Amino acid sequence: MKRNGLGVSAGIGMGTTLVIEEIVFDVCKRAVDEQSLAEEVKRLHTSIDDLKAYLEKKVAKLGHEQGEILQSHLDLLADPALVPEIEKIITQEKTVSEYAVHQVFEQFIQLFLMSGDELLELRATDLKDLRQNLLRVLGDKELIDVSDAKPGTVLVAQELSTSVAASINPESVVGIVTNVGGKTAHMAIIARSLALPAVVNVGVQDITDGMAVILDGTTGEVLFSPSEEECAEFTKRQRDFQDELKRLEVYRGQASVTKDGKEVELLANIGLELDIGPALAADGEGVGLFRTEFLYMDRSSAPSEDEQFALYQKAAEAFAPGPVIIRTLDVGGDKEIAYLGIGKEENPFLGYRAIRYCLEHQELFKIQLRGILRASAYGKVKIMLPMITTVAEFKEGLALVSEAKAELKEQDIPFDEQIEVGMMIETPAAAMMADVFAKYADFFSIGTNDLTQYTLSVDRGNEKVAGLYSTYDPAVLRMIHRVGEAAAGAGIMWGVCGEAAADPLLTKFFIACGVNELSMAGSSILRIRQQVLETNQFTCAERLAKELKLLETCAEAKTFLESL
Repeated sequence: MKRNGLGVSAGIGMGTTLVIEEIVFDVCKRAVDEQSLAEEVKRLHTSIDDLKAYLEKKVAKLGHEQGEILQSHLDLLADPALVPEIEKIITQEKTVSEYAVHQVFEQFIQLFLMSGDELLELRATDLKDLRQNLLRVLGDKELIDVSDAKPGTVLVAQELSTSVAASINPESVVGIVTNVGGKTAHMAIIARSLALPAVVNVGVQDITDGMAVILDGTTGEVLFSPSEEECAEFTKRQRDFQDELKRLEVYRGQASVTKDGKEVELLANIGLELDIGPALAADGEGVGLFRTEFLYMDRSSAPSEDEQFALYQKAAEAFAPGPVIIRTLDVGGDKEIAYLGIGKEENPFLGYRAIRYCLEHQELFKIQLRGILRASAYGKVKIMLPMITTVAEFKEGLALVSEAKAELKEQDIPFDEQIEVGMMIETPAAAMMADVFAKYADFFSIGTNDLTQYTLSVDRGNEKVAGLYSTYDPAVLRMIHRVGEAAAGAGIMWGVCGEAAADPLLTKFFIACGVNELSMAGSSILRIRQQVLETNQFTCAERLAKELKLLETCAEAKTFLESL
């Protein structure tokens, strides 16, 4: 019984199923008389305290990465807007805690789900998880703990909650299969940190406990009750996968230098504190993209300067002397965060987002800039401004950086006065004007995901046109080449931080264009380092100069890339 899903953590898992059943709680509105309201509020607080105690115990027991994720649940429970809002519904509507909890959490969950952005939609799963656990405690039900699962267990769930994932013992659990999830879900992050294969978007409604199962976290294949032939095939795949990991280990610690001496920094993309450890363990030479929007999510108000500084400082110190490129707040109609007041837009990708929002909310922006600047005293921190389309935007951003510097100077707060300020190249406008931007920017970083989408006018999330989305398209390759030429002409560093940076087929092309750094998920670093070490930049650049202008189709481009 073979099913296909989305692999979110590489590897082959073979074992037997343990199905995590969800309880459907009664959250209907039921009346509470006036005399019992105080007791109902007390019941709510007792349940919250019990859940906090459980989570605190788990955080203390678990490793850093898993514990950090559960700590975010504790932080949510401590949000000053959450519990008072639940109390308000209980007392004003004279109803039970279950109804009030469901209503308040649902408001936040729907805000995230309606954003149309995958990252925010996935954050809703953590809120669902926290709500489910609170309802369990209110209903005197035991919280799910899989830490004592039998060896060879594959967890199967409609949606594996963060709290359940955080209790996984990797010596017993060999894989995860769910119906709902994504690559940036906390479950997927935990799976990758534990080197557990995981596949999401798989129908599991008819799966029962104790079934034999095989999953491939790279291809997304899942086989329930596999045949002997299938078991043999995947046993070989598992052996090959492990052999490949061992083979790549030879590249750990090596300098990322081409055959003819071109240095290419291989950096990691991160977005949370818990990403720092895995990025270091993956042999990342620094951070090429620190997605700061995660700091602003799952909360009712913006993070303070001190809060941001503390996280940026940790990253700067962890990767020193390597670079940490921090992208300033990149939110908009596609990443709806209620307290920012952006609102819903019909076409958010062409709307009020990223630098456009920050330039209109300068105090909020300068709080972040001051936090980044302060962290620059502890490592090689760089500032990167996203979604720049005009020179005026970039100059205004630079002016605000200068203002933030002046404010810190007045307070005698140390920072790197020579901190580099660069920009994302993710629109055709920025790529076409790269030679002009290079006069003002200290570096470029190409966001290939958006650059491809905007260049080809293709929404990759739209199934009807997703087939047209390809970074191999000659138009996209020409855009990237043009940016490389502009950066070289001005003598500034440039890199790639989109998904294409982790594509081995594009590595030689980027090197031929003169790339200085590639930033990717940590799991791809050793494989891309192998490509770098096997490349001769001069030879590839010579061929590119002759043949790039001849490429007309994606198929032709792919054939050319394979032959480099």
